Amino acid sequence: MTVTTRTVEYPADGLTMVGHLALPSGADRRPAVLIGPEGPGLNDFQRRRADALAELGYVALAFDIHGGRWFADPEEMLARCLPLLADPERMRGIGHAALDVLLAEPRTDPDRIAAIGYGTGGAIALELGRDGVGLRAIGTVNGLITGRPGEAERIGCPVWAGVGSEDPIQPPAQRDAFAAEMQAAGVDWRVTVYGGAEHAFHHPPTAPDGSLWADGSYGQTVLPGVGYHARQAARAWRDVVELLAECLPVPG
Repeated sequence: MTVTTRTVEYPADGLTMVGHLALPSGADRRPAVLIGPEGPGLNDFQRRRADALAELGYVALAFDIHGGRWFADPEEMLARCLPLLADPERMRGIGHAALDVLLAEPRTDPDRIAAIGYGTGGAIALELGRDGVGLRAIGTVNGLITGRPGEAERIGCPVWAGVGSEDPIQPPAQRDAFAAEMQAAGVDWRVTVYGGAEHAFHHPPTAPDGSLWADGSYGQTVLPGVGYHARQAARAWRDVVELLAECLPVPG
């Protein structure tokens, strides 16, 4: 399938966000997917996720969370992400701004939209659900962020979450809290634990030493327990695609 892509700029969180929109061939309306990036930001790897979904027939927007930046310094990333993750309204604002861009695309079927996110992007996807957005599915990888009491009752779609068994940022206690929140709210939820996988196991390394950060510090001095796991990354992507196929099938 031929895929058309373009860069889209839009305001959110006091910044000019720079998203990546991917469209399948044809002129008909299609189900659409928001894709939220990991904490460091939107880069070519996340843009290729949108392209891959467009090849499957979805309108896909890889949205931005840092105003066009990809943080090469983990300390800068944490200084940006930790206050953001502690502020549901800011996360919702970023998510709604991206959703508005997706809804403005004529190829988008406004009644068939899902939100997928990784890390910080996954937390934003969940906040859209807690805010009552009419999504067909929510999927997160390493984004088991719990919300404010009672707000998960607004989630009206299945929620799937994937997490590495060795992720120190999403440990068993966090998984249990997330599961308890979803269960108490009556959400159709699943959590998949990927054995042996650490945090950010789904993102290939960007440095020769095998780390996510160019200076090699991401998994060594700032955030221990971070590393790529190729086999589990491939499984997690298949699980994302299967979630969409179940809840947001492409016509024809």
